[in-house]
Amino acid sequence: MGLRYSILGDDLQVLEVQLAPGESIRSETGAMLFMDDGIEMSASTGGIIKGLKRSLAGDGLFITSFTNRSDEVRKVAFSAPFPGKILPLDLDELGGQLLCQRGAFLCAESGVEIEVAFTKRLGAGFFGGEGFILQRLKGGGQVFIHAGGALMSRYLGEGEAVNVDTGCLVAFSRDVDYDIRFVGGVRNALFGGEGLFLARLTGPGKVYLQSLPLSRLADRILQGRGVSSNRNND
Repeated sequence: MGLRYSILGDDLQVLEVQLAPGESIRSETGAMLFMDDGIEMSASTGGIIKGLKRSLAGDGLFITSFTNRSDEVRKVAFSAPFPGKILPLDLDELGGQLLCQRGAFLCAESGVEIEVAFTKRLGAGFFGGEGFILQRLKGGGQVFIHAGGALMSRYLGEGEAVNVDTGCLVAFSRDVDYDIRFVGGVRNALFGGEGLFLARLTGPGKVYLQSLPLSRLADRILQGRGVSSNRNND
């Protein structure tokens, strides 16, 4: 039997998980909302090399584990980092592996490993393209990821391809071929408004997309602050 959980809320969601005695769940640091008495929290790198890789990639050095040390069912809850949807997925149904956008991982069963993965094209990393660094979730059991804004999923057939704004990609299954491509043409790159890179995904497999990546939300907030500052100075 998998984890017993509830997803609460609409746009700012909370994941509430019931842990049986001895059961554990792992999360990114800072994701926990509350935990009942009897749950023990411990942070670890999962191995110093893995921790350093996550840290260099911009993720946390540590992964936090929550274990029910009591004799009864206890609850622990995790909150979404910004408006959007929490997506539950079963790695056993996805072939034991899922690749997701950096920062999309929220929490997972204790048997899931969280690693850093890189795209095939180093140029995307040198020029700051989103999607160059990914999170690889491996193992078996339930995982929970977060998508900003509205969430949509799409199944790509054999050889079917789609080009996606790199920030709007949330996750994809292991059989999907993934690459980052430079937007051709000087005018497209400078004035297209969609960034310098697109993610190209080729089936077969499942792709999950988000309408409001954190980078886009942050840009709008900064633009709004600039407009507000100009009005105050008038």
